[in-house]
Amino acid sequence: MEHKTVLLKEAIDYLALKPDGIYVDCTLGGGGHSEAIVKVLDKGHLFCFDQDEFALSKAKERLSAYQDKITFIHANFAKLNHYLALHNIEFVDGVLYDLGVSSFHFDDKDRGFSYQHDAPLDMRMDPSQTVTAKDLVNRLEEKELKSILYRYADEVFAPRIAQNIVKRRQEKPIETTFELVDIVKASLPNKVLRQKGHPAKKTFQALRIAVNDELRVFEDSLKQAIEKLRIDGRVVVISFHSLEDRIAKHMFRDYSTVDHPKELLTMPEKDPDYALVNKKIVLPSAQEILENNRAHSAKMRAIKKIK
Repeated sequence: MEHKTVLLKEAIDYLALKPDGIYVDCTLGGGGHSEAIVKVLDKGHLFCFDQDEFALSKAKERLSAYQDKITFIHANFAKLNHYLALHNIEFVDGVLYDLGVSSFHFDDKDRGFSYQHDAPLDMRMDPSQTVTAKDLVNRLEEKELKSILYRYADEVFAPRIAQNIVKRRQEKPIETTFELVDIVKASLPNKVLRQKGHPAKKTFQALRIAVNDELRVFEDSLKQAIEKLRIDGRVVVISFHSLEDRIAKHMFRDYSTVDHPKELLTMPEKDPDYALVNKKIVLPSAQEILENNRAHSAKMRAIKKIK
């Protein structure tokens, strides 16, 4: 399936690109956003992060005509400061995050991200890391499994699913995506199984987030990105999950407001260094959702440095 870039025009507009600016695409993926950014650059430069070597190689092919303006970095975006320092970059004009799981991950059935294909339980965005989804479902205690399903997917049937995972693995290790799907289906009442949507979607989402430690590394990276901005620089975040959006919302709010107790009648001693670009979240148009179903849960927020 072709990878379609979500909120492309909106993200580029909110970055307010400068031809001589320094930009970072923290989630290179299929390269759609990076291509739109680099086309605007003249003397500027773009740094692209991706921890998936396959995605990186495909994007390099797509962006080969612009290679003199791009530096590709095979690393997790949590190492943003480290790699920018290696290239002597002190400040940047913009940073973009597109937190949706790449189509490459779902469409390559051997990666174990999809509940639609039978494959080894993997779910690693960086195949060189050691912990897989198989490790989690076969090693974690029932209490820990239940916590992951609650915390990362709001799965109301987490207790039954966790209990049945532990029961099944006592017979033999759980090794494939379809084995896990069968366990989830057996844990849900018939009225839920008859509802629209795949019954294992939440379980797979929760395990993927846990395997890749997605929320912690995003929060760590986002803080680095905001503090790396020069005046008028912007950070744009496209998220597809309420927990990711909450991190961006709260961090943007914290940076764009001054902590000043309401009960004090005096004015704050200083104004914030940052401001929200959009006070309301930006959502995909109905047309985009129609053309690309993966856009339906996307939300975009942006912040800029003002002084």
